Amino acid sequence: MDAIHYLNGEWVKGNPPILGPMTHATWMASVVFDGGRAFDGVTPDLDLHCDRVVDSAHAFGMSPILSSGEILEIAQDGIARFPAGTALYIRPMFWAEDGADKFFVMPDPQSTRFCCSVHEAPLPEPGPFSICLSSYRRPPPTMAPTDAKASCLYPNSGRALMEASKRGFDNAVVLDSNDNVAELATANIWIAKDGAAHTPIPNGTFLSGITLRRVGKLLRKAGIAVHERSITWDEVMAADEVFTTGNYAKVLPITRVEDRDLQPGPVYAKARERYFDWAHGR
Repeated sequence: MDAIHYLNGEWVKGNPPILGPMTHATWMASVVFDGGRAFDGVTPDLDLHCDRVVDSAHAFGMSPILSSGEILEIAQDGIARFPAGTALYIRPMFWAEDGADKFFVMPDPQSTRFCCSVHEAPLPEPGPFSICLSSYRRPPPTMAPTDAKASCLYPNSGRALMEASKRGFDNAVVLDSNDNVAELATANIWIAKDGAAHTPIPNGTFLSGITLRRVGKLLRKAGIAVHERSITWDEVMAADEVFTTGNYAKVLPITRVEDRDLQPGPVYAKARERYFDWAHGR
């Protein structure tokens, strides 16, 4: 993987060691991050991803040492170090080096550190994509820092993916504690029914994705009704179309839900078309 990292004021290559055994982030999980994309010379919503990593750091009690505007400038500098048009993943992150004096479980805000990684990552192309229902759940906001894009939330997603993989699926639908659909293990989910688009309403158990919100706006502009609401697993199984949005892959169709085969449909096609048109300034 061709990767560079902005660390301590300079760009370094490879995979530099940045966490030690006594680093608070290593053993107390005080790490937040975000992900942006660059492809074909465009960086859709990169500024919003920089905003969110700052918000995530605040949610953890850290003190961001850079503003979102400064992070955006660093990310753009990193992108410019690759050949023009290279598909890249941009990952700014904050973490705490030390714990608070008396309560070491708490991060010391003044020990906050920053790194921004930029590495090559081709955009996944639409193709066969299968999902199943996971036995794991998204935690409510009273049980986990769900208002942040936090590394400590991802082991649960990893468990859902391992479970799905063992069953022969590519990803998994994760429910919330009220038995409603929250999201996929790694991205947001949409269903289409009778020409309208539906996606789970943000209820504090998962992040309202930046790409999800963008696609919702674009679909509404295209004249497609968009409903953010509680969605059950039975509704996913009965949907005319199922697709996913997220920063890494943007917009992809889901072609199998458990034992039910699906074809990419017109709502998905419009979502993907409008998103990439918007991203390219068309």
